[in-house]
Amino acid sequence: MAIRPQELLLLLTRAERLSARRVQQTLEEFGCSVEEWRVLALLSDGEGHNMTAIADCVFLPPPSLTKLMDHLVDRNWVYRRTDPADRRRILAQLTPRGQEFWQRIDRRVRAELAPLLEPEDGEQLRALLERFADTLDGEETTVTTGRAGNGVGRAR
Repeated sequence: MAIRPQELLLLLTRAERLSARRVQQTLEEFGCSVEEWRVLALLSDGEGHNMTAIADCVFLPPPSLTKLMDHLVDRNWVYRRTDPADRRRILAQLTPRGQEFWQRIDRRVRAELAPLLEPEDGEQLRALLERFADTLDGEETTVTTGRAGNGVGRAR
């Protein structure tokens, strides 16, 4: 029997909220929000990302992202620099302190979520969710990662 659309949306929403709540509980001891964690995860690849790419990846509107980025800069976790390829754009990157902080919270979050997703289950879940999102998006996309197993956004 096929799943009804309302059941699917309910299950997806419930899973996202429960997993975000679990991550937030872990992050609270570090004084970090889930939104900040998502930005740090993207920036952990060391590439530097512009604000539009960050907003798209972490699903925040530009004004909210600007406020969050200001907070991350104030905490000395992130710095902004001019994009050498296009001097009109600003790129954000982790500071050394931000990189160290990211590594600490990443280890803790991974440890917290590890019992929930065995490697085989995690790969299967990722493949199903990617295929579902790609179908909704209407085109082929691939998950970009900072490191293996750390899917954080889509590249087109």
